[in-house]
Amino acid sequence: MKDLKSVYQVATLELAEHHLDKAEEKWKDKYPSSIKSWRENWAELSTYFVYPQAVRKMIYTTNSIENFNRQLRKVTKTKSSYPSDDALLKSLHLAILDITKKWTGTPYNWMSIANQLMIYFEGRIINDD
Repeated sequence: MKDLKSVYQVATLELAEHHLDKAEEKWKDKYPSSIKSWRENWAELSTYFVYPQAVRKMIYTTNSIENFNRQLRKVTKTKSSYPSDDALLKSLHLAILDITKKWTGTPYNWMSIANQLMIYFEGRIINDD
């Protein structure tokens, strides 16, 4: 929903709250449970705004995750059943090895994002320089 996307893509918490108010006005009758969920969980959802814009964009951009999941589904979809759980796990393991071989690039603006993450999560992220 475009209106909720505008909530998490704005620059400040205040703007996000304003956009959430506008989305609630527009959608509260059609999607009351969704709006209620956003409101009830706003304290947790809004912690996202403590991070700089570049880090937030990396958090809400899910294209890489969706692509990875699609590739795993492609492997499992061609086979209707597996003889055991181990057979499925082995198949997925081999697919993951294959998929990750192609991961050679880094996200846009990665060095800046990595530096910001090292500040926010000091001691949890190690600089490999």
